Amino acid sequence: MNYEEAKQYKKEALQKADESVLQNFHIVITPSDTGESAKFIEDFLKSPESFNDKSCQDYCSNDEYEVVSFKKEKDDD
Repeated sequence: MNYEEAKQYKKEALQKADESVLQNFHIVITPSDTGESAKFIEDFLKSPESFNDKSCQDYCSNDEYEVVSFKKEKDDD
């Protein structure tokens, strides 16, 4: 899907997600290319707060995106 479609898909996913999903998972737009997505997620995990939805565009070479979720790393409490 293109970026605008991915943005809408993510918005809908966030609206449907329950609180435990929102607390325990990152829901992000990534490039659909596996290598580009892996690099984006690797960089995202180093500093999630410095990324926004548009950040994925810097990693994407073909304007094809997907919305993915993955478990948040637990901080040592």
